[in-house]
Amino acid sequence: MTDDEEPPADRESPVGQPVVRGDPELMGDRAESAVQFDPSDPESLQSAADTVAAFSNNTAGASDNVYVLRGAAACAALVRGEGSYKAAAQRAGDGVTVSFIRKWARVHDLPRSVRRYVATGQIAPTAAKHIARVHGEARYQLAWAVLDHGLTVRQVRAAASAINDGASVEDALREQGVPVGEITLHLPRSTYRELRRQAALRAVDPETVVDEALEQAEFKR
Repeated sequence: MTDDEEPPADRESPVGQPVVRGDPELMGDRAESAVQFDPSDPESLQSAADTVAAFSNNTAGASDNVYVLRGAAACAALVRGEGSYKAAAQRAGDGVTVSFIRKWARVHDLPRSVRRYVATGQIAPTAAKHIARVHGEARYQLAWAVLDHGLTVRQVRAAASAINDGASVEDALREQGVPVGEITLHLPRSTYRELRRQAALRAVDPETVVDEALEQAEFKR
């Protein structure tokens, strides 16, 4: 990946597929009960509609991040199966609004790297809703700001609104007192020692050594 390229900021896996919810390394035994919604299957689509209705009415599991992701998946599948937000809301029944369907379907559309932190509770679902309001690099920057700087839901909402109003990610986060690209790492002593040694020998900052290592890493392709 070159400097001009960005990692995909939208979901790459099929709509309704429990990629995160079904990951045993992340979810443990709960992965076995992950529900998949198939927009092309009438029975599965009805299950999605029922799930959205319960999710909208907050009937159970509202504090459970995995439950929230399942509700978001159901919203996305229902939109795909019905063809529009309006039709999806009508299929889900009374009390389910277009805005509700839209905002949670967008959460389902977040990249896997962000959804994983939602599933583990490190990013609150209420914050994820606002992260999903923006596009491209901004989605990552807002998510990482939550993780690295403790950005609150209110701050995420304000930053997302500023970005959608035309502000740059840097300016929007700076307004919330958060720098972009700053992270504190706690390394094993041997790694820290080698990082400092390499930086000194090459007369560069440690940040340069880390950046070049990531550029060459296989997972950045």
